[in-house]
Amino acid sequence: MTAAQPETAKRPRTALAIAGVDAGYFGVPVVRGLTLDVAPGEIVALLGPNGAGKTTTLRTISGLIPPLGGTIDVLGKPTDSRRPHRLARRGVSHVADDRSLFEGLTVRENLRLAPGLRRRYRLAAYDRAVDIFAALGPLMDRQAGLLSGGEQQMLALARAIVSGPRLLLVDEMSLGLAPVIVEEILPVVRRVAKEENTAVVMVEQHVHLALQLADRAVVMAKGTVVLEGATADLRANPSAIQASYLS
Repeated sequence: MTAAQPETAKRPRTALAIAGVDAGYFGVPVVRGLTLDVAPGEIVALLGPNGAGKTTTLRTISGLIPPLGGTIDVLGKPTDSRRPHRLARRGVSHVADDRSLFEGLTVRENLRLAPGLRRRYRLAAYDRAVDIFAALGPLMDRQAGLLSGGEQQMLALARAIVSGPRLLLVDEMSLGLAPVIVEEILPVVRRVAKEENTAVVMVEQHVHLALQLADRAVVMAKGTVVLEGATADLRANPSAIQASYLS
């Protein structure tokens, strides 16, 4: 898979560096004291019960909400006062839990509006989307609102990838999808991370899927990290994850 936008600049050793971050809404913290580093090409899964602060963490990284405290460095630069569109131009793509598609526009038009996609790469984006998900090929002129749930998730993920992101944030990728669709989508995330050296932070409700896909997992509860480790180690000790969900 070839990136739509080749990068010539030297890539930082850490794609994402979060230090002591508090995040929340209307001045009330939902996430407290979060510290996390993600390397290029690494997949990190954020796990935890509902209300743990996982989605808030992704929204804060992507600039949708400002941190209440601490620092966030994305691709070697601080995100202070940056807006989501500026981060998108620097290589941050965010697949939200609601997919955030333009349902009245076609698949082709949604791809053309991919955040961070430069005008001269738009034609290549269509080919790349079909390379990612062949099922999108015959659907290019169909309205996004008429797609099935699985097709919409494919489009949302493809739209996030066609701009050649260096940091990919994915929220609840398997939510509401049939297992056969999930099995088609998961390898794409792994492929992008490993072949294109893209850092990935994903929120996933299905623990077994996350531990299968990710290199490292962070379990959150009540806004703080309660467990962190390599997924191989966590798979070998499922009781530790079960206990962390009850903390």
